[in-house]
Amino acid sequence: MLEADNLECVRGERRLFAGLGFRLEAGELLYLQGKNGAGKTSLLRMIIGLLPPEAGEIRWKGQSIKSDDFRADLCYLGHLNAIKEELTPLENLLAAARLADEELSEDDAIDALEQVGLAGREDLACKYLSQGQKRRVALARLVKEKRPLWVLDEPFVALDVAAVEWLAGIISGHLQRGGLAVMTTHQLVDIPAGTVRELRLS
Repeated sequence: MLEADNLECVRGERRLFAGLGFRLEAGELLYLQGKNGAGKTSLLRMIIGLLPPEAGEIRWKGQSIKSDDFRADLCYLGHLNAIKEELTPLENLLAAARLADEELSEDDAIDALEQVGLAGREDLACKYLSQGQKRRVALARLVKEKRPLWVLDEPFVALDVAAVEWLAGIISGHLQRGGLAVMTTHQLVDIPAGTVRELRLS
């Protein structure tokens, strides 16, 4: 369970939001919506523990998100792809798993890349891929991801229709397994399973 109580965010001299709260249970997805500059990414950074709130508290399973248990349960995918251009998709995926202290075999990594439509490009340096293909490299992490809380910042950016449908299915499967997700997006996508909640920042 992920809870936020009475959160306040101030950036510079501007208060982006105050008195914000939500509660997310297993199998639920929270859509964060709002115009650019409304504080969506700031809220995500609070949720993952990178930005302390001006006021309020965020808890995971009833405990502060400052605990090691929270970090072990968290999968964060940012707006940027966070891949090394000189490495191949396969090398990037294996390196990401090692950094996250997760077990991922080369066969499983290849399977994940095939699922995101990168079969035949596993060993091509990422600098030669299109923006959509680079995004798929980043998203391939989610294929084998077992951590219960996913925090996703604009995951559908640069994806074609088929890839959007694939990713919606991956998120749906995560919710069906009892996972939770918090996501920002400028395009509402139908997630065919789980409970979808919306939070609009203005």
